Amino acid sequence: MSISNTLKTMMFASVAVVGFAGAVATNGYGDFLSTDAGNGAVKKAKEQPKSYIVQGKGSETLKTAVTSVGGSISREFPIINAVSAVLTPSQAEVIAQLDDVRIQDDRSVATMSAGNGQNKKFIIDNYISTQTGADQLHELGITGLGVTVAVLDSGTIMAGQHGFNLLVDSEGYWRVPAKYDAIKSRRTWWLNDDKNGHGSHVSGIIASSLKADNGKFNGIAPDVYLLSVKAFDKNGQSSYSKVLDGLNWIYHNRETYRIRVLNLSLGADVQSNYWDDPINQAIMKLWEAGIVVVTSAGNSGHEDMSITVPGNNPYIITVGAITDSYTPFDYSDDRVTTFSSTGPTVEGFVKPEVVAYGGHIAAKVDNRYAFGQFFESETGLGYQEVSGTSQASAVVSGIAALMLQYNPYLSPDDVKCRIMASAKMAHDESGKMKFSPFEQGHGMVNAYAAVASNKTGCANRGLDIQADLAGTAHFMGPVTKTTGGEFAILVGDKLVTEGHQWGDSSMLAEGHQWGDSGIFAEGHQWGDSGIFSEGHQWGDLGILAEGHQWGDSGIFAEGHQWGDSGIFAEGHQWGDSGMFAEAWNNRDLFSEVADSVVTPSDLAIQDEDGEEPVQEWETTERSAPVAPPLN
Repeated sequence: MSISNTLKTMMFASVAVVGFAGAVATNGYGDFLSTDAGNGAVKKAKEQPKSYIVQGKGSETLKTAVTSVGGSISREFPIINAVSAVLTPSQAEVIAQLDDVRIQDDRSVATMSAGNGQNKKFIIDNYISTQTGADQLHELGITGLGVTVAVLDSGTIMAGQHGFNLLVDSEGYWRVPAKYDAIKSRRTWWLNDDKNGHGSHVSGIIASSLKADNGKFNGIAPDVYLLSVKAFDKNGQSSYSKVLDGLNWIYHNRETYRIRVLNLSLGADVQSNYWDDPINQAIMKLWEAGIVVVTSAGNSGHEDMSITVPGNNPYIITVGAITDSYTPFDYSDDRVTTFSSTGPTVEGFVKPEVVAYGGHIAAKVDNRYAFGQFFESETGLGYQEVSGTSQASAVVSGIAALMLQYNPYLSPDDVKCRIMASAKMAHDESGKMKFSPFEQGHGMVNAYAAVASNKTGCANRGLDIQADLAGTAHFMGPVTKTTGGEFAILVGDKLVTEGHQWGDSSMLAEGHQWGDSGIFAEGHQWGDSGIFSEGHQWGDLGILAEGHQWGDSGIFAEGHQWGDSGIFAEGHQWGDSGMFAEAWNNRDLFSEVADSVVTPSDLAIQDEDGEEPVQEWETTERSAPVAPPLN
């Protein structure tokens, strides 16, 4: 039967059912809804149009399906063969019955950050380049030159004395090839389009060209080309359709702007397997196309399986957060932050891959333009201190850019492999892990070691991204749950549990990295029940039934507690998950904010403020110095 005939039949059936239900309601509950006004109010509430994501095999098929029921197309996403459509619930129900068509709520999304002085300095050392070893690379001329990093966030503030460092590189040359506004679905020429501040803060960690008196840059990669994609409003909120619009634009402009790295400091609650989530599908397309995607783990704290979307995507680099405990060069007291989310994923993958500094990171944000809540630096003029896995993600995005300047031929899998293989795990004096692999992954990143690494083939083994995208195969990780309720990782032919064996030298030789040289296979085809003697169906997968509601929770910025140190203690003893601060309880607030997000045609954020628009974005081609071989 053709789609149009099918729709006509189903619409007739739905009308008949509604008529029957109305008769029942009149007979049984007449006193409840006795007036026409009451009936009209109920009907209006039930039939209020809303935004949905509709996927299928072809755009024309989707357009026909949507328009045939009286809906309208608002945006198209060729990257995943999908559209966003405005439909009433009954129209959506009709489309949901069609073969080869998937429909889901256009869920809300948000960014992720947790967060007086008359003698403040205009430029301070924020320590991040030294702590990561990036400063050693800067001295060799490895500054990210020639690499384009895209940041999908709340926009950027690039004008004025506190924003100019994002507009120009360390030599004062313009380095912004374009700006795109995914809220309005168009390119934009405003220097200051960030009304929240989150995007500017994250971009500053990646790319700030400010240099302190001691010669240390504020940004990990101060000479990258910086491409800003705005998808979040002044409250740090967005939706799936807006994020997908931004990802779609990045995908189709990846070659024009030579985009090699994408930072996604954002998250949404997991409501499906990774391969069914539209944002994850788009991200896999970007990874397959050669773009290194780095994302935040989430700020849900030390609760098992709390990694957010897209951090649950097994292909990309997911980053948790650590703090220096306000002693930047005393590494002995560096601890995981209490807000950093914990793996594994529902499919059994070890997440996060690595951890990076994400506690009280200082970066310039001009609060004359941004409405976010900030914790102002006591020493730096215009510096705001923010905590979150957003900030940790930005650190790793900067490191990826340094790697790609040094070796432009690295694939995304190579970059991921070398970042993991060069990370340093936290061990106690006896050699045991202070922190489980579900909390620290492969350990703390090191920029110099990652650039110098020559490791290959240690990331995404056993996975097939093309099969995943085609839907012919999906994958599970090496983690299972024992009958005793413990998580266990398959290492060779043995299951290593989360008790005293974490880091046992008989299982993990000193310096041996998770996923390196066959210590465990990272992926197995989904449904291969012979992999684990305990059975791979651990946990309650019933929550991921196909009928789930995608609009029940929001996408949020990974670091929304803007430096409010009273909300949480930034660190605890490594591995002591019982010390998680119970005060991290503001997710209900974010859900309320997310529910207020209107999509897809909400009012655009005002970004004029009397500012003159840029006539055209400019970049200056500069030749990178030839760096010596690194040891």
